[in-house]
Amino acid sequence: MFEIRRSTPSDAQVAFDIRRLAIRHQCIGAYSEQQMLDWTKGSAEDGYDTLMDKHFYLGCVECEPVATGMLDLEHREIGAIFIRPDFMQRGLGKRVLCFLEDRARDLGLTEVCLDATLNAADFYRRCGYIGEGSAIYQSPSGLQLACVPMAKIL
Repeated sequence: MFEIRRSTPSDAQVAFDIRRLAIRHQCIGAYSEQQMLDWTKGSAEDGYDTLMDKHFYLGCVECEPVATGMLDLEHREIGAIFIRPDFMQRGLGKRVLCFLEDRARDLGLTEVCLDATLNAADFYRRCGYIGEGSAIYQSPSGLQLACVPMAKIL
């Protein structure tokens, strides 16, 4: 059974680990190996842990965290959707995305945006997001990555 719950500060490292595994598994070919290593280096205490205070969620299978997702209300942005590789291709990413969209509606948002990684842009298009252009995502660590800015009316 898949359940989504709000994260707590103690979830920071497991969320960071899911992110690291997902990026290194899914982004092969979309980004260079060096970009992926730079993107995933460090630990949760390097700043990822501060995200746990936002609307950050963990998707769990039998109480085991296997997915993450975040809603940034200030920027009307969905992000940090990552699925542990051994749980990919089961529809969990779509379930996390739909959960975050529902939460955004409940909180009064009428539109959300996101910066899709190059490998995930088609997934978001299939989920109703619009965006064809490219941009450079500037990570808090200073890393720059190509992305596709996208938006969806809720």
